[in-house]
Amino acid sequence: MAAEREASDVIWRNARLATMVENGKNPYGILDGYDLIVRGEKIQAVVPRGAVDDKGLTAIDVAGRLITPGLIDCHTHLVFGGNRANEWEQRLNGVSYAELSQQGGGINATVRATRLESEQQLLAISEQRLKALISEGVTTLEIKSGYGLDLASEEKQLRVAQRLGERYPVDISPTLLSAHTTPPEYRDNPDTYIDLICQTIMPQLWEKGLFESVDVFCESVGFSLAQSERLFNAAARLQIPVRGHVEQMSNIGGSELVARHGGLSVDHIEYLDEAGIAALSQQSTVAVLLPGAFYFLKEKRVPPVDLLRRYRVPMAVASDFNPGTSPFASLRLAMNMACVQFGLTVEEAWAGVTRHAAQALNRQNTHGQLAAGFYADFIVWEAEQPVDIVYELGRNLVSQRVFRGEVSHDSATLTGGQP
Repeated sequence: MAAEREASDVIWRNARLATMVENGKNPYGILDGYDLIVRGEKIQAVVPRGAVDDKGLTAIDVAGRLITPGLIDCHTHLVFGGNRANEWEQRLNGVSYAELSQQGGGINATVRATRLESEQQLLAISEQRLKALISEGVTTLEIKSGYGLDLASEEKQLRVAQRLGERYPVDISPTLLSAHTTPPEYRDNPDTYIDLICQTIMPQLWEKGLFESVDVFCESVGFSLAQSERLFNAAARLQIPVRGHVEQMSNIGGSELVARHGGLSVDHIEYLDEAGIAALSQQSTVAVLLPGAFYFLKEKRVPPVDLLRRYRVPMAVASDFNPGTSPFASLRLAMNMACVQFGLTVEEAWAGVTRHAAQALNRQNTHGQLAAGFYADFIVWEAEQPVDIVYELGRNLVSQRVFRGEVSHDSATLTGGQP
């Protein structure tokens, strides 16, 4: 190993590593008293303490602190205009969602606001949300469109997501969610809107390199199985990976459809049944749990976690940050909720925001684990055990945040953003 050293190597000394490498032995892939060797943007090696001579190299002694992979938030709607806090207050006071919709509320209120705001305005507010996630240890996150619902506005949302990735030390995975709902101008003709997505929005924005995957809200109050399959078939012709918002309010077979198309993930899934789980188990499709929306909407039906375990379907956990059903820019909160509300173990919650979340974003070979060849995206915590990060909310336990081998956050100072 000593012969492989390079002058630019950085050795993170004397760490307690929660590698999140699944080995069937140590929970969390824990390694005590190990060194992490970083070369450039990637992890070069994980070795026992003192196995490599650090003479002439940069060495950082973390004094036994816990290091984990950077957190991965694999489902967010981070870029949107407007605010629906007043709508939430009205709901608490007894106004129904149907009444709010008749008054112009609901998702269409966010669509109007997003269409009206400039790219720069959207960027400014999205930066504040992103900083909240970054500050608590997120190094990779997915951002969906879906509040523009026309070519220009969907492109605006995705360009903001792109700019966030350029301005901040974070890896952005953009998703096209034009099939989020039918926009007002197509209210009576959703099939024509699906045509617009398949023939215009998706191919043009794909050609511009603005997204990595295509999503659809396949639901009794969203798009039908037939409409969703038309979208997936159009994506397949362009070789675009797919995913789906499915089984949140009912079961119309959305998960089986996503599995049949080799989708990256199925998200929400409170009404997922055994047939759908069996279909997922035959693929590498990840089940993404979104406890923030479950909590905020006061839902009662929990996802079938025991069945997902039995069929060994990987489970991810995400914030689902959005204005209508999960206005929480905290992945640590989502981890806590997943344990309390859905019955995940703490180790399952950690897998859900590291290696399984990486798989949901098609990054399983480069993200979500502390292992040779993976990106050097990791967090040094003021904590001894992984459970500490999930248990005690409200206090930032990040000591250092490392992105692509560079320290971007040290105790209280966040850098990397531009004014």
